[in-house]
Amino acid sequence: MKVGIVTTGSEVYHGRITDKFTPVVKAKLEEAGMEVLGNVLCDDDSQMVTDAINEWIAKGAEFVVCTGGMSVDPDDRTPLSIRNATDEVITYGAPVLPGAMFMLAYKGEIPVAGLPGCVMYARRTIFDLVLPRIAAGERLSVEDFTVLGEGGLCLNCEVCTYPNCGFGK
Repeated sequence: MKVGIVTTGSEVYHGRITDKFTPVVKAKLEEAGMEVLGNVLCDDDSQMVTDAINEWIAKGAEFVVCTGGMSVDPDDRTPLSIRNATDEVITYGAPVLPGAMFMLAYKGEIPVAGLPGCVMYARRTIFDLVLPRIAAGERLSVEDFTVLGEGGLCLNCEVCTYPNCGFGK
């Protein structure tokens, strides 16, 4: 599966902070057997992010991942951008910690995900639960997220045995 990454946030875009999100996401995607086509940086401008999503799809991306701007701050425009670029929003929010501010939508058959900040620093998150299913070509539904509420809390065990644990089960 070919993936385009859209990194959002004026702090990264203008070089005020280093992008530490993209390397983590790229590693997880490659671990899942996906080919990362590249990454584009965007300011906190919803049209710029919407255009970047659509450009990745036009370039052949079969999955688009957006990082940053997924919380409820007034300048977080990524959810709006994903809504504007897609046909169907499956969820904006999940009963999973870490990962409650996850978003998944589809443009036709192409999944577009908005990743919460926890993916950057937490060992296991909602992204680890849905990525294998997306990589397998499964189209997720709202019901798939509802059932994640049982077992939806990662206990951050000292010795992580994921996926051989109760997280996401």
